[in-house]
Amino acid sequence: MEPPRRVLLLGEGNFSFAASLCGAAGTHVVATCYESEEEVSGRGRAAESIRRLRERGAEVLFSVDCTKLKDYFLPEERGFDCIYFNFPHCGRKAGVVKNRELLAQFFHGSAEVLTEEGEIHVALCNGQGGTPADQPRREWHNSWQIVAVAAGAGFILSNVHPFKADTIHGYKCTGYRSQDKSFCVEGALNHIFTRSMPLPYFKPMICEIELESRKVSFQVPQVLVDKINRGFLELNSNHPVRTLQDKLTAELSQAFPLQNTDYCLSLLHQGHLNGVCHSNIFWIILSPEETPSTEEMSNGLANAVLFSHVDFCRDTDKNGWVNVQEGCHVSKQYYLRPSLLPYAQAIIQRGVFLPGTLHVLSGPVFRKCLVTPYSMPVFHEVVFVCAVNRGTENSCIQMLMNNIKTSIHSFHQTVPGFKVSINLQEATSFETTELNDFAAFESQLSKIQYFICMETDTSGSCEKGFCVGIIRTAHYELVSSELVVVFASLNLDLLAMLICGICDWRMLWTSDTRFLRQFPRGELRLFRSFSLYPPSYVHDVSFWVPDGQQFDEVAFHTVARQVSGEMVVSIQLIDSFQQSETGRRSLCYRLTFQSCDKALSRQEVAGMQLLFRKEINQRLRVALR
Repeated sequence: MEPPRRVLLLGEGNFSFAASLCGAAGTHVVATCYESEEEVSGRGRAAESIRRLRERGAEVLFSVDCTKLKDYFLPEERGFDCIYFNFPHCGRKAGVVKNRELLAQFFHGSAEVLTEEGEIHVALCNGQGGTPADQPRREWHNSWQIVAVAAGAGFILSNVHPFKADTIHGYKCTGYRSQDKSFCVEGALNHIFTRSMPLPYFKPMICEIELESRKVSFQVPQVLVDKINRGFLELNSNHPVRTLQDKLTAELSQAFPLQNTDYCLSLLHQGHLNGVCHSNIFWIILSPEETPSTEEMSNGLANAVLFSHVDFCRDTDKNGWVNVQEGCHVSKQYYLRPSLLPYAQAIIQRGVFLPGTLHVLSGPVFRKCLVTPYSMPVFHEVVFVCAVNRGTENSCIQMLMNNIKTSIHSFHQTVPGFKVSINLQEATSFETTELNDFAAFESQLSKIQYFICMETDTSGSCEKGFCVGIIRTAHYELVSSELVVVFASLNLDLLAMLICGICDWRMLWTSDTRFLRQFPRGELRLFRSFSLYPPSYVHDVSFWVPDGQQFDEVAFHTVARQVSGEMVVSIQLIDSFQQSETGRRSLCYRLTFQSCDKALSRQEVAGMQLLFRKEINQRLRVALR
């Protein structure tokens, strides 16, 4: 038999709310009040409610300060599953600032007595909370800023719903300006908070791999440490990207014989990428003399991938291309794979393929990019490769597209409210259109014949059109003059976001178990965020660009990603000017910090901003203003 659920109620005025909860099966109520028993007993019906609580086995405590909760309970008594604080107020005519301070101390005190999976319920009058749920919504400075205040103690807002006082049997609000008077609770909201996972602080990771018959080691840069070996595409995974790949390949197997590529695809490429801007590549330098310790190898780190911070050990020329600095002594250039296309081409060139068979390759790829909700420095790509007789390539492309369409349209039945439009568009029609990052980079790799474009409507929120895939064709006369090869690549992460209504790519990579719980047994569903209305914080940074150098904006965004642990959601250029006397150029950027899944406080963001200023000064050699 499970132990009873322990519920703590704070700031009870006349104990009528506590009395309404008491007696529920499997619940033990501890009801408290800030005043003494003598002060409370004089209120209407308070004595009756207290008597009823005690008769039903509840604990009733008086003179309890909600900011010092651990002082009132022994360690073994502190595991509360739920804490209620209805209409907290400092009393009298206390303003918003004092009430914010009260809430801040309350959340810190609650963190010491709440179970790990516990909830905090805070009811506030209409407009007080300062969230979009308030109607009408007050100006931010005039609200209690409850979500930001809770974030300071490590809590996120996971739900909010109307506080319906008329449905609570026997409940009567009291305490208006510390008097035995009721107050208006029409439009009041109940805010439900849960614990957040702590902000990540990643330790340096040194790894070892075998490359060209020798062992080499290198350091994983901070921006990618938490995204290595996540196993999203493994057989036992129920992550949406794995589910999506399974459904796509199952549908395509109805039209093509399938051949999954079973050999290990290296995460490192060597040499030069023609036509690709080097700023978008994660460059690495191998260190043969550096090997991981025995302890690191026993912890499994030796099987991880390894790159280094040398992407900032380089300068860019006026065209934005990367030049290795003197002193770096690079004999061979390596970079983290930005695409699976070279492996797909290698399959054909080695001749290890069967004409008419659809070869499938998948895995994570890595590209530096600007900070936007749909731009990802790492995502899972799946590539379908098929060699067909010359003249039949268009029918192969159409067959591929029809099956992809059928697979994606099948999600209508499994994802409520999901509507989709997906079609092929010739690459020439995009020459004057701004491409998303995925399509723009793919265009640099090789000539594209078609873009696979998708528009979605999830629960009434229509997203703009996205390029989610690319189709290319190539003639391989060296293999066979009669064959044409069709390559179709899809961004699985972007597809999963659009289908499941996920509006921030970072959520796909969260380590919070509340994400995967929404996709049991690999089902695709419309995602519901467990962190509502997260607070955002804005900081500006201005600096002088080094004389005679082109400013690398992608590197600037990459530094922001790294120092903030992906907590920067927007970077906007808000001012630019050039001194007429010296020709020096100054830029001013506005950074918006916001987490999609964790509590983020103002103090933590201030630390990130200071570190960011230091890093861009050292790495990009800008002169801060």
